[in-house]
Amino acid sequence: MKFPVKAVPGASRSGIVGWLGDDLKIRIQAPASDGKANDALCEFLAAEFGLPKSAVRIASGFSSRKKIVEADGLTREALEKAASRNQ
Repeated sequence: MKFPVKAVPGASRSGIVGWLGDDLKIRIQAPASDGKANDALCEFLAAEFGLPKSAVRIASGFSSRKKIVEADGLTREALEKAASRNQ
């Protein structure tokens, strides 16, 4: 499943903020340098959804705050549940 994300790197802690329009807004503690925030985003989402790290990747938007994330094995229901539980 692919879904749009607005990533906010350098946050005090990582977490799902909720829906911002069509994008899932996610705070990431890692800084936006050398791909650290991208790696941390994928690791965070894998842990949040109970998926292996290899199942989550950034499909587009590597150097942008707006990204398309692809997660193998993720259902729309699980995505909605995680987003609503963290608001």
